[in-house]
Amino acid sequence: MNLQPALHSKFTAFKNVPSTRATRRVTAMSGHGRFFVGGNWKCNGTADSVAELVKDLNAGSIPSHVDVVVAPTFIHLDYVKHNLSVPYKVSAQDCWTGKGGAFTGEISAEMLKDIGIDWVILGHSERRALCAESNEIVGIKVEYALNQGLNVIACIGETLQERESGEMFNILNAQLSAIAAVVTDWTKVVVAYEPVWAIGTGVVATPAQAQEVHAYVRKWIVDNVGADVAAKLRILYGGSVNDANCEELATELDVDGFLVGGASLKGSSFVKICNANKAPAKA
Repeated sequence: MNLQPALHSKFTAFKNVPSTRATRRVTAMSGHGRFFVGGNWKCNGTADSVAELVKDLNAGSIPSHVDVVVAPTFIHLDYVKHNLSVPYKVSAQDCWTGKGGAFTGEISAEMLKDIGIDWVILGHSERRALCAESNEIVGIKVEYALNQGLNVIACIGETLQERESGEMFNILNAQLSAIAAVVTDWTKVVVAYEPVWAIGTGVVATPAQAQEVHAYVRKWIVDNVGADVAAKLRILYGGSVNDANCEELATELDVDGFLVGGASLKGSSFVKICNANKAPAKA
């Protein structure tokens, strides 16, 4: 099944036409952006370990100015949704490109909405690498998920080879273009920058490296979407974030939160990361 043509015309048009209010309807965020922390549990968890993690998270204290979303496996979504307390929200780790049907093993956006899930992670580097998801497929998923009322954590990031070869910004441009081509309401999207070379490796981008890319992403949004959207867009850092490095990373001007992997599987560590940002909002 060829999934690319459906987005091809949008993607081509986006590259060739300046982005203005006359050509694209874009809704900007209102008010101050809130610090955002996402926990991606990936393919981890048993019934017992998930119950224990939920218990630990519920015992933690989350600042009122921080949005926190956790993403368990599909089979644990319902349990976590019904047992995790406010202010936590629940996300899926992926969804299908369209409506449900004869797509063995897939989960549709409608199914997620039906059980009360409000968020979904799309374009994660592991999906791109292990499932060969192209930028075009990610764009199709983002568009469909948004149209079904889900909020999206849209992931971008480069490999070490792409960074060292000088291709990093070209890679980011292509990933951002595929996402921006289909987004009309940016209040429902956060962007997560995940350098692939730092995911699950223990290697963390320095605060300066993270800030450089986050600033680049924000400038890209200014140039291609609009300054009003860029000023409020939350850009997360993901890549071996833990309770030892989170506070330093959180001080960077354009780091608006984190997408956390392994450290989100330990309640006390994740709660500490959620408390990394000390200010209610960045100026």
